[in-house]
Amino acid sequence: MTPDRRTAALAGAFYLVTHVTSVAAVILYGGMVDDDAWLAGTGSTAPQLVGALLDIVLAVAVVGTALALLPLLRPHARIGGPAYLTLRALEAAVILVGAASVVALVGLRDAGLADGAAGVALRELYSATFLVGAGLVVGVHTVVLAVVLWRLRAVPRWIPALGVVGAILVTASNLTVMVGLQGEITTARSLAAVPIFLWEISLAATLIVRGLRLPETSAAASSPRAPVAA
Repeated sequence: MTPDRRTAALAGAFYLVTHVTSVAAVILYGGMVDDDAWLAGTGSTAPQLVGALLDIVLAVAVVGTALALLPLLRPHARIGGPAYLTLRALEAAVILVGAASVVALVGLRDAGLADGAAGVALRELYSATFLVGAGLVVGVHTVVLAVVLWRLRAVPRWIPALGVVGAILVTASNLTVMVGLQGEITTARSLAAVPIFLWEISLAATLIVRGLRLPETSAAASSPRAPVAA
C-alpha cells in the first residue's frame, strides 16, 4: 500500500469513527435531550457522561478526516482542501461546546438543580450545538468536499452527487427546525439525514478500499498555468 493509499484509508477510518461515536452519543443521551422528567430525576448520569466523552472523540475524529485528506487534496485544490479543514475544525469546536454543556448539566442534575432555569438553558445549548454543528456546518463542508472530488474525478461521481443532495436536504431540514416549522425530533428530519449519512459511509468505504484517484501531481507542478480545482 502506497503512502497516499494509507493516508486515504486513515481518512476513511476517521469517517467511520465519526459515525460510531455520533450515533452512540445520541443513544446514550436518551431522555436528557427532550424529557423534562430527566432534569428532575435522580438516576445514574453515567450514560450521559459517556456520551459527552464520545462527543469529544467525535470532535477529534472530525478534524482527523480533514487533516488526513488535506495533503492529498491540497496539490489539486488549493482553496477547497484548506476550506474543508477549516469548516471541519469549526464543526468540532461546536461539538465540544455541546459536550461541555452536557458535563455541566450532569453536574447540576447530580446536585439536584437541573430542573431550574440553568439546567433548561444548558439542555437548550446542547440542542443548539447539535442543530448548528451536525445540522448546518456539515451541509456547507459537505458541498465543499463534494465539489472538489467531483472536479478531480477522485471517486465515482455518484458519491459527490449524493453528498450535494444530502447537504441540501439536511440543511433545509435543520433550517425549518431553527425557524420553528418542525420539531427537533421528527420522522421528516430523520429521513432528510439519510442521504448525507450514505454519502459519508460510501466515501469512507471508497477511501479505505481504493483510495482517491487523483491527477498526477508532477504534471501539475511542472506547469505554472496548470488549472487548480477550487
